[in-house]
Amino acid sequence: MRLRNVRGSREQIAQNELVIKDAQQYRGKWKEYLEDTDRPIRLEIGMGKGKFLMQMAVKEPAYQYIGIEKYSSVLVRALEKMEEDPLENVHFLRMDAEYITEYFAAGEVDHIFLNFSDPWPKDRHAKRRLTSVQFLKRYEKILAPGGGITFKTDNRDLFDFSLESVKEAEWILTDLTFDLHHSEYVEGNVMTEYEERFVAKGNPICMLRALPPADRS
Repeated sequence: MRLRNVRGSREQIAQNELVIKDAQQYRGKWKEYLEDTDRPIRLEIGMGKGKFLMQMAVKEPAYQYIGIEKYSSVLVRALEKMEEDPLENVHFLRMDAEYITEYFAAGEVDHIFLNFSDPWPKDRHAKRRLTSVQFLKRYEKILAPGGGITFKTDNRDLFDFSLESVKEAEWILTDLTFDLHHSEYVEGNVMTEYEERFVAKGNPICMLRALPPADRS
């Protein structure tokens, strides 16, 4: 799907204090930067317009949430929502998740949410998928002990690929459903904009949760 360019979005992001600037300098120092040593940090990678992130921040105020989005035209919509209803435990980063280990150090992240990620359907682009083995290895480097990922999608091919990636990377699959909204996991589920649309059409939503290997020696 081609994204519609929003004129002036880069300029708006550059001027908005909700977007963390020069974030690489905080690698290993996020607690200090956020002035919050008590609340674990959770990430949503590819946060879209930010609905899920903001609802999670309200539902679970005991966490700091950082939304990561590489497209300025998408991120600016989340900023507009936040300006209407500010939340002190929500922050934004404009970056490509490929470089996530340059922004977060070992053990700095409590959990990672991946919601309706770009499927990158061509085989030659498989490494770009946010649930590829390459990305799982990156997540493993920044997750705290006990931290893991939650992944949701309506794309069955991408989900099957993700299950294979989890197996190949030797991650531990803890929860799995091919139809989230008719499963035991639906209670407490927070929906994204895409999820609401797909559920309204009757599309099944796949979901998995996984933990990295306990010891990679």
